[in-house]
Amino acid sequence: MVHPVDVHVGRRLRARRRLLGLTQELLAKAVDIRFQQIQKYESGANRVSASRLWSLAKALEVPVSFFFDGMNGHEPELEYQLNGEYGFAEAPAAELLDDKETIDLVRYYYQLNKEPRRRLLDLAKAMSMEH
Repeated sequence: MVHPVDVHVGRRLRARRRLLGLTQELLAKAVDIRFQQIQKYESGANRVSASRLWSLAKALEVPVSFFFDGMNGHEPELEYQLNGEYGFAEAPAAELLDDKETIDLVRYYYQLNKEPRRRLLDLAKAMSMEH
């Protein structure tokens, strides 16, 4: 069984990699491992050693603590879902960053200047109120 902390670290790793627009292959090359290892880290199947976590943090331009953000000082609990995967019982919003479309939207949003970003946000708010 996967450990909840390894799943959390893997999700944070995937979210940051996607936010930067990196493929698993590019990240693997940056830290001198095979992309399959990145896949295993991201799924939580393999634990990330301290030295590897350090290398990944440098490659992704984040502090090591980034991978533990959102844990609130306690081990997250996993719950089994119908699709055969595990998810966090206490933080369903964390799964939003698992979606490539969400990451793309955030990346493109921050490439806009301030005024177009504000207008896009206003548009999204207005559209969400229609439903």
